[in-house]
Amino acid sequence: MLLRYKKTFEKISMGLLSFMPHEKDVKKLLETIHEYEINPEWHLFLWKKEDDLVGLIGVRMEGTEAVIQHLSVNPSHRGEGLGEKMLEKLPAVLQTDSIKPSEDVESFYTKCQTKKEEE
Repeated sequence: MLLRYKKTFEKISMGLLSFMPHEKDVKKLLETIHEYEINPEWHLFLWKKEDDLVGLIGVRMEGTEAVIQHLSVNPSHRGEGLGEKMLEKLPAVLQTDSIKPSEDVESFYTKCQTKKEEE
């Protein structure tokens, strides 16, 4: 289930963001989370599996187009298709079909899309 970010999810969100190559530094993580909290064009969602938050997807809206900036899955849950599930649910939550990856998530996004097409 895709859940909208809330302040109570801050620590788990930072943990999931830290798996992104450019988000390793704590100061950078805090800046990124803060931007998601204050910028109305930035939207952060977490994937809940049973009782655990195990994935994260963050987008920046450019008009009606969503640019995926962050896409991360907890390493212990990788290979379960959670990336595809998050991408599948995202258009309905954002109310747009125009979604593209940023350069930082392009390879993971493409991998998720390729798996989806193979099914």
